[in-house]
Amino acid sequence: MTMPVQRPHRSKQDYGTPWELIRAVEKRWGKLAVDLAANTDGGNAKAPRWLDDALTAHWAASFKDELCWLNPPFTDIGAWAYKCKFEMALGARVIMLTPASVGAEWFADHVEGVAHVVALRPRVVFEGCKDPYPKDCMLTLWGIREDVGFETWRWR
Repeated sequence: MTMPVQRPHRSKQDYGTPWELIRAVEKRWGKLAVDLAANTDGGNAKAPRWLDDALTAHWAASFKDELCWLNPPFTDIGAWAYKCKFEMALGARVIMLTPASVGAEWFADHVEGVAHVVALRPRVVFEGCKDPYPKDCMLTLWGIREDVGFETWRWR
């Protein structure tokens, strides 16, 4: 068995989250109201409302008490993690899907000790793909749970 070809910063960045995972997330944490990282036409949006310029928007002010979904481009997760941490302090409620990069600087700076992390089992197969993503994924819960911590979740 060979490893998949890795193309850091050159791979497609707008794969949609599978609806099966979205339904499991909504069953556990509630209905998603806003997708914070849909593509420009909203074609991959997983909530009734969506943004394609979320890094410049004011989430907490615009979506107070609403649950936001975020499957950001994986090339610059740090900017998204910073924004989540910042908006959580203002009252935003966000669930972010990312690779489980617990050794990354963005994780140490903006997740560890701040948010609740849920490692996903099994691996996610994104829309338009036939094979699972080659890395483990996790959900980071911002402003949803008061406890900071880590757990694993068999989502299907």
